Order: sequence, then structure tokens, then C-alpha cells
Amino acid sequence: MYYSLFEIFTIGIGPSSSHTVGPMRAAKRYVQNLIDKDCLNQTAAIKVWLYGSLALTGIGHGTLNAVIYGLMGLEAKSVDLEYDYIANLKQTHELNLAGIKKIPFDFEGDIVLEKKIFLEAHSNGMKFAAYDQKGNLLLEETYFSVGGGTIARSDEMENRIERKPYDVPYQFNTCKELEQMCKKDQLTISEVVLKNEEKLLSPGKVRKEILNLSKVMQQTVERGIKTEGILPGGLKLKRRACAMYNELAKNFAANDVDALTIVDWINLWAFGVAEENAAGGRIVTAPTMGSAGVLPAVMRYYQRFAIQRSPYTAQKADIVFLTTAAAICSLYRANASISGAEVGCQGEIGVACSMAAGGLAAVMGGSFKQIENAAEIAMEHNLGLTCDPIKGLVQVPCIERNAMGAIKAVNAARLALRNSEGTHIVSLDSIIKTMYETGLNLSAKYKETSLAGLAANVNC
Repeated sequence: MYYSLFEIFTIGIGPSSSHTVGPMRAAKRYVQNLIDKDCLNQTAAIKVWLYGSLALTGIGHGTLNAVIYGLMGLEAKSVDLEYDYIANLKQTHELNLAGIKKIPFDFEGDIVLEKKIFLEAHSNGMKFAAYDQKGNLLLEETYFSVGGGTIARSDEMENRIERKPYDVPYQFNTCKELEQMCKKDQLTISEVVLKNEEKLLSPGKVRKEILNLSKVMQQTVERGIKTEGILPGGLKLKRRACAMYNELAKNFAANDVDALTIVDWINLWAFGVAEENAAGGRIVTAPTMGSAGVLPAVMRYYQRFAIQRSPYTAQKADIVFLTTAAAICSLYRANASISGAEVGCQGEIGVACSMAAGGLAAVMGGSFKQIENAAEIAMEHNLGLTCDPIKGLVQVPCIERNAMGAIKAVNAARLALRNSEGTHIVSLDSIIKTMYETGLNLSAKYKETSLAGLAANVNC
């Protein structure tokens, strides 16, 4: 099933697409359903249950705050990052439901963390219930945050299909099918995605919105590399990107560089975005929040250091990069998962690395086979990557993993482009299948919990 570029790259509030963006959207959708069923005026109380991974790491990932934003009817673009909605709620014990009706709400008591209960359909489960003045149930719904901010209600989870397929000219489920379509109609991967998106929107709007996503990504880089301070949460982790930037800029001005200085810059850009995400900033999922630093860092790499070797202008390169990356992500969404809670960090950093590698190969004029090879190499060397952030915060090892993912993506693309024929033994389809099987076989302890692995063996 084809996934739109605009559901892969979406603007949200950090630090986690699965644990922040998804729950916020689910809560907002639930409240809208209360309105549609004429239940809002009768609602006197709301209760929320978070299950499994959402309960285990929800505090560190900002899930509880996100649920409140959604219940208030807010969207990522409308959240005032300078206003403390949660502090106000805790002080007044009032929730302004949908921004329309105020009801009593206890932040600690009315959000229940069911840490030992994992719902069968997905480990990121949540339930909402509304009651009238007499305690009678008005509406109860269960939702799942399935990765990248995408949500599905319990009745929509059958066969992992979250929605009906889009009516687009190129509906593909595998890389092999995509290759056949490209060959048949003499199109690049980027052109296939553009034709699909133009069917869903309009030609002029598609390109404008893609360039806007690119702009927001790079604005996040700029904020990240120029902001100092301590990241929120119990780790008291100091932001490093600003100091890295100042040192690199100073060395660059003094011509004090070496052959690997480019690597330092890529690390910096990935750090900047990942730290902004950890701070709860406004971020573009790529494909998740936890992996949002990989693609912007690789984009800035080719814009600063490689655009002269690209057959495309700067703006066209951004469109080619993001559309190609979106097609690759669509394959992972259709056949595997991008949820760290379901398949480990290979589904987040691994997929972002694969997307960025394929996108970079495309920008540098790579053939279909070279693009596929780049995406495959990137994932092949992320297989088995666990997701066990310390204290459930998207900080350690998540920030450094964004930098490592960006570097791996650049190297994977360069390896593939040096393979002039693009021939390779392992196909992208097979590596996607292997990643999913590996993720399902990972112990639940190593999939976005705070109970095992690195999270259990580091004293903080």
C-alpha cells in the first residue's frame, strides 16, 4: 500500500512520534468523536489509560502532556511552545476539553499507566473514556500509535491496515513492483511519487509543500546548533550542538580543518535536530521524531558539500531527496514497521538511514539499482538495533544515534554509487522482510522500554 509523502513527513511536537505525536492525534480525534456524537455537553469526566510501551516510557517521552494537548483540541502547529499548559492544568485541576468545555481533571489520577499490560494489536495502546455527571459511560475508544505519528482505532487494526488505499496512479507494495513501474513508464522514483502526490493534491501545491518541509527541517537545524542549555528530564544532559558549532565555525574561519571535517559537520547537524527534538521542539517526523535528525543532516551535507556534483539545482535536489526517501519509507510502512516499540530502533534510525541513503544516491544521479542498493546497505548495517533509551528519554543513546545514522547513510550512498552496475545480492525487499522478522524476534525488553539493555545497565 502506498503511503503519502505527507503522512511520512509531518510536523509535530517532540520528543517522539509514536509516544507524543500519535497520542496527541488520538486524543484530538477522540474528542472530535465526542462532539460528532453530541456527547461533549454531557461529558463531566474523562479518563485515559496508557498501555505497554506508552506507559513504560510515557513520562520521559512526553506522552502524558501530548494527551492533554489533544484533549484540548490542539494541533502541533498551534501549540504555543512558550506556554506551560500542563502547569496551568495542575494548578487549576481543570481541562478545557476541545477548547470548548471545562471539566475537572486530575493529571496524576485521570491518566492511568498500565505498565504491565500490552494490548495484543500493538504495544503502543491507549484508551479514552468519557462519563456524564452520574458516572455513566458516554464513549469509550481504544487507539494505537503505530509509528511515525500514525494512529489507528482498534477496529481499524485488522490485518495491519490503518486506512483504505489511496486512489493514486502508482500503487506499489514492493521495491520490485516500483522498479517495474519505473521501467515501464520511463520514470524515476521521485517522478512516481510526485505523480501520486499530484493526484492527492495539486501539482503546484505538492512542490510548494515539499519545499516547506525542507525549510522547516533546516530551520530546526539552525535552532538546534545555536541553542544552549540543559535538556528536560532526569538526566540533566547538556546540549552539545552549540559548542560543537562554535568550535567548527572557528576552525573553519582559521582554515584549521582536516580530511574528516565534513564528518564533524554532519554530526553537528544531526545533533542539532535531535537535541531540539529532545527539548520538545517543533520537528518534522523523518520518519519518526526519534530519528528526525538523520535526513536533515544528510540534506545539509549535499547542499553544502556535494551539490556541485549533482545533476539537480538546490531546490530540485531537495524535492528528489524527499520524494525518493518517502517511497523507500512507504515500503517499510507497508511491509514492516517504523515503530521502535514494535521492532526496536532499527525501525526508526535504521529506516531513516535507509531513506537518507537512497535519497542521497538519487540526488547524486544514481540509477534505480544504485538507489535500491544504497537503501539496502544502510538497513543491512542497522539490523538488530535495539530501542532502550535511558530513563525513557529520547536522549541517550538517541541523539548520538542520529549522528551515526546520518554518517552511515552518506557512506551507504557512496558505496552504492561506486558500484557502477548497481548489482547486489541482497534486495531491498528482502532486507525489509528481514528487519521486520528480526524486530518481532527481539525480546520486548529491547523495544522502547526502560527495563533492559543500556537503560538497565547505566547508573544515572
